[in-house]
Amino acid sequence: MLYDIAIIGAGPAGCTLARLLDRKYKVLLIDKRDITSENCNSKCCGGLLAPDAQEMLGRMGLVIPSSVLVDPQLFLVRTIDFDNRIERYYQRFYFNMDRLVFEQWLLSQVPANTDLALGCTFKNCEYIGEGVRFSFTYKGKSYRENARIIIGADGGHSLVRKSVFPDKKMPETYVAVQEWFETENSMPWYGAIFDSTITDFYSWTITKGKVLIIGSALKKNNLALDRFKMLKMKLRDNGLVYGKKILREGAFILRPNSISSIITGNDYCALVGEAAGFVSPSSAEGISYALKSAYHLASALNEGLDNFQSRYSKSVSKLKLSLFGKNLKCPGMYNRFLRGMVMRSGLMATDILF
Repeated sequence: MLYDIAIIGAGPAGCTLARLLDRKYKVLLIDKRDITSENCNSKCCGGLLAPDAQEMLGRMGLVIPSSVLVDPQLFLVRTIDFDNRIERYYQRFYFNMDRLVFEQWLLSQVPANTDLALGCTFKNCEYIGEGVRFSFTYKGKSYRENARIIIGADGGHSLVRKSVFPDKKMPETYVAVQEWFETENSMPWYGAIFDSTITDFYSWTITKGKVLIIGSALKKNNLALDRFKMLKMKLRDNGLVYGKKILREGAFILRPNSISSIITGNDYCALVGEAAGFVSPSSAEGISYALKSAYHLASALNEGLDNFQSRYSKSVSKLKLSLFGKNLKCPGMYNRFLRGMVMRSGLMATDILF
């Protein structure tokens, strides 16, 4: 069967793109997880919806159902700087949510004319002159389909990107590790931890109901788990109380330190979200960029499949400029001396009354 567009990845970018595409196109949406299944694992993610992502959902006319949200809702960031031995609170407005339920809700917005292939693992693709032939497996069996355009919406470890652009520069890759613990203490803040002995990126704590999540973005090497253990010890010594471990999860995340590592695609392939390199190098926030890049790609494709890439590449120039600005922000966050100066000044900090 010949599809007009095959989308690999049914996360925020893939589902948003499928929802916004013109109904004249025959679309296939593939994901390696069966997101509709009760046994599906959630993506390794803190599950916080940043203001930029909230705004984009609103601009697209979407209202997040209450079933997506979990307690507590978070209005503060507790910033712990172990390097400089400083602690500050800053006001921020995040939606605390169940990431899997959020993805299930996004999938429910995909129109019925889109063919879904859930539980299918993408393997590779090749250009065949008039389009792309791609292969995937389902329950141990291999399948092939053809499409005029293939879309990589499959995250930071994008197999579409690696298959089509094997020689292109990849952004720096980190491994995110999270562990979930039982807790009786619901903390009304999102914890952001800076410690250069753990990582040159950052770590975090988030409570969701009776669960505490401890996570960190770590260098991808053999010391990652040892440093994660060190993080937990430091947080416990700093007064963090938590109980029995429920689970551990991990994922690769990108940290683009240059917009040259961003790839939007070519005449028969497009990349969106983290697969393209659209993710904040300062916070690793990616949902807003997934939504925005999917919107721009849908707009380009809805004008026609011919020459869509030039339209898409031009329309995401503001996203690239945003990432350039985020890279300029990084020294103020990740240089120990500069971060210490800012935190000691109390600039933009919030006084705590309890």
